[in-house]
Amino acid sequence: MTVSEICQSIDATLVCGEAERDFSGVYVGDLLSRAMSHVRADNIWITIMSNVNVVAVATLTEPAAIVLAENVSLQEDALASAIDNGVTVLRSPLSAYEICGILYRPTGET
Repeated sequence: MTVSEICQSIDATLVCGEAERDFSGVYVGDLLSRAMSHVRADNIWITIMSNVNVVAVATLTEPAAIVLAENVSLQEDALASAIDNGVTVLRSPLSAYEICGILYRPTGET
């Protein structure tokens, strides 16, 4: 599944970055030190944190995209940093719980 397909399924808007990148796996969390050690390359990272430190963690962990839940807007300095660093950011009106429910597929289900 690509980031653009995720946008459609969770009613998200592409804030910045690459929409045709594939993803594998999802991490949900707002504690940046924990995210730094658990977000994997090509994951979707769901959070409500919107500051420049989120982008800094993303540049280290290389997720396919950051998904801002609950219509959270990326702060201006964070947006500039995301653009400069090629970090993909999506914004969804759904809660993290709802987004996870949509993205979850039990083993064997297609």
